[in-house]
Amino acid sequence: MLLHSPAIADGWNNFLGAIRTRAVLAADLRELVILRVAALNDAAYEWNAHEPLARKAGLSETDIEAVRESAAPRLLSERREAVCAYADAMTSSVEVPDQVFAAIKNHLSVREIVELTATIAAYNLVSRFLVALEITTEDDPLPRPADERS
Repeated sequence: MLLHSPAIADGWNNFLGAIRTRAVLAADLRELVILRVAALNDAAYEWNAHEPLARKAGLSETDIEAVRESAAPRLLSERREAVCAYADAMTSSVEVPDQVFAAIKNHLSVREIVELTATIAAYNLVSRFLVALEITTEDDPLPRPADERS
């Protein structure tokens, strides 16, 4: 879908590429928050794309199910729970309560916090793009009725 706008596709790929390949944030935390954002925003395409990556990054079946199903997931580590709570706050209300931010500071460096924040923000962009355009599979590039007014 993005290839309908090459300039946007290029910027999108550079930004998300940096998040996925040039950040120091641990892969398990990155994939955890991507799945959480997808679950909160009901972005099935995003979930399906990242669930295998989350498993490869070390998330257990228990973690994955908790992230998908729970209002406040209980995960295998305090660090993952803090990261998930941060994703919840950013996704649902944008503002992060002081106690949620304090918990993040107990587990991550300043650089990791910046990268975590960028990851959550970026994948909220991704999910909103996918959900708004009702993208559910790669085979159906524009499932919504065509709008001839553009």
